[in-house]
Amino acid sequence: MSTDHDSGTDVPSSDSSDPSTAAVTAAPTSDTPPSPPTTPCTVVWSRGRPYVLESGAGRPRWMGVDHHGRPQALTGEELRRQGWSYRRSS
Repeated sequence: MSTDHDSGTDVPSSDSSDPSTAAVTAAPTSDTPPSPPTTPCTVVWSRGRPYVLESGAGRPRWMGVDHHGRPQALTGEELRRQGWSYRRSS
């Protein structure tokens, strides 16, 4: 699963002589799915249904509908576990 969007965070350039940057430059493991984006009003797809990130008072949540058309709210972690993408699967 590839994301074509920039996360908007700048990572400082690595300096091999500075051990404090070692954790920043370490590559993520390939068996961990990427986290969903954090920009409000972003639309992602999961299990063939669209989800929109809503932010307001409290925690941001991903809003969509279940297979019966009822509103469904997911946390970013729940959405990451069930899988997501920027494009609808065909």
